[in-house]
Amino acid sequence: MEWLTDPHSWIALVTLTTLEIILGIDNIVVISILSGKLPSHRQQSARTIGLSLALITRILLLLSLSWLIGLTRPLFTILQNGFSPRDLILIGGGLFLLAKGTREIHHAMEVKGQPGVISTKATFWSIILQILALDLVFSLDSVITAVGMAQKIEIMVAAILIAVLVMLVGSGMISRFIQQHPSIKMLALSFLLMIGVTLIAEGLELHIPKGYLYFAMGFSGLVETLNILSGNRKVAAALTPTADVETHPPKP
Repeated sequence: MEWLTDPHSWIALVTLTTLEIILGIDNIVVISILSGKLPSHRQQSARTIGLSLALITRILLLLSLSWLIGLTRPLFTILQNGFSPRDLILIGGGLFLLAKGTREIHHAMEVKGQPGVISTKATFWSIILQILALDLVFSLDSVITAVGMAQKIEIMVAAILIAVLVMLVGSGMISRFIQQHPSIKMLALSFLLMIGVTLIAEGLELHIPKGYLYFAMGFSGLVETLNILSGNRKVAAALTPTADVETHPPKP
């Protein structure tokens, strides 16, 4: 436990924890969208189980570094581009998110309210299995980043544990906000498409700086939040009687 008294270890812990939280934003968005398919009384359980599985997945990957390193070795080459197991996992996860986001947008825009269309409810464990599969996809980048930034396994595990706890605390608020506002939910679904494209690009060795992705998500979310607040103020102003009407009631 010598690292506890080393200032450089604490700096590495704070830096890595911050980065892990940032890298977990897309994971929270995906879990919020998937858990939103469940009844309201089961959504918190799905989010808790999903993030707990994310924690277990990341720690298991850290404890099997030799296997993790093997995932980055090319299996085959197409057009001078080598494809490793990690690349195939990222591409598969990206394709799943593209299909999922497209289906959910179609369901929200076209299917809802149409006569003769039966809405199918997702089961609890089917959502958990989807979250588990996507946790593996997001965990790869998270753990590879941790290995590249820190040399001590204790620092890596501590950073991932703190990051997942922060995500667990914030996921409920983010999920409720998404579910309460249809426009935010549609924006979150578009984020799924963007994250899916980014994962496919990463699998094809086309590295897109994550800062661009998070800036676009943050800016779009901020603009839509301001629109919601502006709309709420207009509604409140319309429902509030003016002083002129109260002072001078209409003549009979």
